[in-house]
Amino acid sequence: MSTLPVYRWRLAPDGYATRRQLRARGLRPGGQGVAAQLERPRRRRPPLVAYLYRLDLAKPVRPMTAAKWAALARANAARRRCPECGRDAGYVIPAALGMCVPCAFPEPCDSLRSA
Repeated sequence: MSTLPVYRWRLAPDGYATRRQLRARGLRPGGQGVAAQLERPRRRRPPLVAYLYRLDLAKPVRPMTAAKWAALARANAARRRCPECGRDAGYVIPAALGMCVPCAFPEPCDSLRSA
């Protein structure tokens, strides 16, 4: 088993890129394994690690189909729908609340306010 080459932060040779850098160029790893890694030293903690992939083995990103766009739209709509009242909140429901803000924090009724 061979070990990966390790480079210091910002000192990787040309021809390597992280996943985000590949995506910015319209590429994906395309099934290749990690080719190298970057390490950024930190004080009193383990180093930050970034995995690098070879640019020459990267493949173009697959285009979104109409079915994928539709599925993504349905998933995003489901994230906005409140499970309590069933309304579209107009924003993504916070996971910490599990419901829209008006359902999580209902206004006190007027009879209690005047007392």
